[in-house]
Amino acid sequence: MDWGMIAGILNIIVINLVLSGDNAVVIAMASKGLPEEYRKKAIFWGAALAVVLRILLTFLVALLLRVPLIQLVGGLLLAWIALKLLYPEKETKNMEEATDDFKKVLFTILGADLLMSLDNVLAVAGASQGNFYLLVFGLLLSIPIVLVGSTFLSNLLSRYAWLVYVGSGILAWTAGKMIVEDKSVGPFLEHLPISEYLVPLAITAIVILVGKWIRDRALAAEGS
Repeated sequence: MDWGMIAGILNIIVINLVLSGDNAVVIAMASKGLPEEYRKKAIFWGAALAVVLRILLTFLVALLLRVPLIQLVGGLLLAWIALKLLYPEKETKNMEEATDDFKKVLFTILGADLLMSLDNVLAVAGASQGNFYLLVFGLLLSIPIVLVGSTFLSNLLSRYAWLVYVGSGILAWTAGKMIVEDKSVGPFLEHLPISEYLVPLAITAIVILVGKWIRDRALAAEGS
């Protein structure tokens, strides 16, 4: 029995449960305002995009690691998406509006999937330690996690509106972690105690507070 292989498999399972959960959150949040038919399509295509992007990024991971500030820029963009997902969705009145909203949702999911898939690929590539079969296992495992997770979370979000803040907070925390882990940013944070927690916490707080302020103003304007 190869205990190294078993340890690698367990490590990849944990990584996928944590990081694929982020993809499921953004798909569920972005699609929650769509009509049922379009919501199911958004979940399916969002999960498919997440998997395709991970496959592509797996082959490009060595090249991507050479790009300066890639995690910093990715983290800032993901924080913006986390904030944007707190905006109240407008009620869809006809099929044309539903189609337009569906396209916008797919673009939002595509952007978030691209940013978070990079984080997932880097983690899985490190856990697989060059083992091709473990790498493939990690990619295949992400499919059911994203698909089932986003469907489950979408149903929860439609029942409990306050969960949008939890979902946005999770994405904002992930954004903060990406920024801290950027090799160009790390040296500037060395003097700051527990910066690996303070920076994500600060970004999460800013996103939720600003998002709530914008959301409350928009809802008040609609009600007046």
